[in-house]
Amino acid sequence: MTPEEMKQRTKRFALRVIRVVVALPRSNVTDVIGRQLLRAGTSVGANYRAACRSRSDGDFLARMGIVEEEADEALYWMEMLVEASLVKADRLADLRREGEEILAIVVASLKTVKKRKQRRTSANPKSAIRNPK
Repeated sequence: MTPEEMKQRTKRFALRVIRVVVALPRSNVTDVIGRQLLRAGTSVGANYRAACRSRSDGDFLARMGIVEEEADEALYWMEMLVEASLVKADRLADLRREGEEILAIVVASLKTVKKRKQRRTSANPKSAIRNPK
């Protein structure tokens, strides 16, 4: 998947989260959980875009770490909606699956960059000391 395709995928995820939150039944609990889900779910795409503009592997890892955290948090809030019987599980099943897939892609990307960074450091330890990234 190219960075552009991932940008589009995370944007579609955010739009779907927005639609779910708008459709939640109104109550104090769903308002609070909905705001949390909205914040985390829309943050995934925004932070992925920021990661694409990273200037170094270290910057990329930091930004993608945020994407990982926000994707996982969005999944948590969806689980809370289902487990508190506020939303039926089947209504969120596809969105949760998409969130899990995005999270898996992000984790795999983080592992790849960490390995590449480690290989680079192992191959040239002096440059890592002079120019830590």
